[in-house]
Amino acid sequence: MPRHEQHAGPFHRMNDTLQTYHGSCHCGRVTFDLNAKPISAVMDCNCSICRRRGALWHGASDGHLRITSGEEHLQLYQFGTMTAKHYFCRHCGIQPFVRPRLDPTRWAVNVRCIDGVDLSALNVRTFDGENWEAAAQAFVQGVRRAAGSHPDQSESSRLAP
Repeated sequence: MPRHEQHAGPFHRMNDTLQTYHGSCHCGRVTFDLNAKPISAVMDCNCSICRRRGALWHGASDGHLRITSGEEHLQLYQFGTMTAKHYFCRHCGIQPFVRPRLDPTRWAVNVRCIDGVDLSALNVRTFDGENWEAAAQAFVQGVRRAAGSHPDQSESSRLAP
């Protein structure tokens, strides 16, 4: 969100189910909005990059994440299979979001970059990125099971490492 705009708090109610969360990199050049149900769970991945970065991830579809300023300050980093697209601010080095290897059509947002989220209140789920293939298979099966028992589950509530 451009710095000159004022908000009543770290997020505002869009409707009964979605909230708009505001976030940024450390230097504030890259800002974004995430439309999501109240964030109660995040994914902690232990792959080689995530464990070093310390990010906590929350999944989002294209329609639920909007870069509000600083897209030109984003740098892309890829490694390994070159599937995931890790975006970070080229000035401060913070990674606010990624196109994850598990589903590169979606976003995973680093919840540590979102204003006003109480990290101590979140349910932290582990994704075993060190054993990526087996973890990905288990994750996808879990999402399918959850979708079968909760067909109204929104795209923004699905986690994506």
